[in-house]
Amino acid sequence: MTPPALLDLASVAVFALTGALVASRAQLDIVGFLFIACLTAVGGGTVRDLLIGRDPVFWISSPKPILVASAAAVLVFFTAHLLESRYKVLIWLDALALSVAVSAGIAAAKATGQPTLILLLMGITTGCMGGLLRDVVCNEVPLVLKAGELYVTAAFAGALASVVTVELGGTGWAPLVACTVVTFALRAGSIAFGWRLPAYKPRPPKGP
Repeated sequence: MTPPALLDLASVAVFALTGALVASRAQLDIVGFLFIACLTAVGGGTVRDLLIGRDPVFWISSPKPILVASAAAVLVFFTAHLLESRYKVLIWLDALALSVAVSAGIAAAKATGQPTLILLLMGITTGCMGGLLRDVVCNEVPLVLKAGELYVTAAFAGALASVVTVELGGTGWAPLVACTVVTFALRAGSIAFGWRLPAYKPRPPKGP
């Protein structure tokens, strides 16, 4: 299995778990679990493949991603009640999924010969779109849009770390590992230590 395919499958598995956890919070039935898990799992990769003209889209060329996402949905449907805090598990799984998906996006774009800017954008798109679709469909505040949290910023920093590693002579899995580590470290720091970007604060207009 090629690096892009392997990373896609890994991100599908973890993102599907997060989708199923959100479905459990919304108290959906098993069909709802399957739908949300699959939407979350393949959403980012689908948008990426459509944008870079990859034909066919990764989950159409092989049924493995849908099967893996469906298995994750069924697993969570029968075990979610065992978790003490589903939201805490959700945000940490989402952080892991984000870091792997950004790497998957870069690997897929690089395999089609995309320039550096597109590599960065496809890494961010692959990492962020699945979770955004999940939260919007389930009427949750999207994690990607929570004020000040390092989410898109973490994805961008990880993608940039991959590009810089290549420029410094890194080959093979090194750029993708750098991407995953940097993305997860920043996202984890935001969750565990409250790392934030300054958010906009409205100010009263100045008088004449």
